[in-house]
Amino acid sequence: MIARILRLLLALQLLALAALWLAFARLGAGPLTAALAALALLLLLRALITAHNFWLGWRGGSATPDAYRPGPAARARLFGGEFAATLLTSSYWMAWPGPRGRIAAPGRQRGLPVLLIHGYVCNRGYWSGLSRLLARAGISYAALDLEPPGADLDDYVPLVRRALEELCAASGSAQAIIVAHSMGGLVARAYLRAHGAARVARLISVGTPHHGTGLARMAPGRNAWQMRHGGAWLAELAAAEDGPRRALITSIFSHHDNIVAPQTSAFLPGAKNLAFGAIGHVALGRHPLVLACVMKEIALASAAAAGAPPPQAPPCQP
Repeated sequence: MIARILRLLLALQLLALAALWLAFARLGAGPLTAALAALALLLLLRALITAHNFWLGWRGGSATPDAYRPGPAARARLFGGEFAATLLTSSYWMAWPGPRGRIAAPGRQRGLPVLLIHGYVCNRGYWSGLSRLLARAGISYAALDLEPPGADLDDYVPLVRRALEELCAASGSAQAIIVAHSMGGLVARAYLRAHGAARVARLISVGTPHHGTGLARMAPGRNAWQMRHGGAWLAELAAAEDGPRRALITSIFSHHDNIVAPQTSAFLPGAKNLAFGAIGHVALGRHPLVLACVMKEIALASAAAAGAPPPQAPPCQP
């Protein structure tokens, strides 16, 4: 569903480009000049949307620790990285999502299989970069689409349960690792509340508003309402978790998340919290440092499940 909507939006943007090109041509611009001007206007509009999200995130944000305060160059990379990630994710990777998964050949599976869960109003295409890393590493994975887009968060739990059962059956593994972005991390926690951790060796959340986000008040859907900062659904979810359940979770987040505000909402007490700086919300799923950190956490969880020594790897670098 999301892919069809994004392709329709892309078609509308192309029509807008054509209309702008015609308008500039009628004003006397040459064909190339008119095309560049039309493209520049469209990109400016997309950049303004990204800037508005950063402004909202800053207005409702938490204080940035001194160690994560970016300089002017890092701020430019922060905005440019988020703008590029948002543009490419919505106009390409999610509009034409890749395969729903890959099961490694018998005898070539490396570690536990991984279930990928996307965030609010996204699809499996969000995880295209991580999917390629998992395939190259010989790790079986499945990527889930949460539909319909505006449903109650608990309504997605049966989808997660079925996906986990199918992934474990196909890979021959008793357990899997969940990697979830944004809202997907809350869905994964809702699954653990409903069905326990028998099938889950580790939950790695990326940019998840564990305590909600102020921006959810402006978004449509029952799930957005449940993600309000300090909302009742989130409080009930937290109350159902004990120490061992929280210890099962790694929360990776950015102090400059432009959607999760306050940004410290992604910090989950009792979990393993790994903070980054100067990375936007959408860019978290493609940033090389974040992906390297996710792969390390997957390797650690797989080694622990096998009773093997933890792999030698440098710590995640913010």
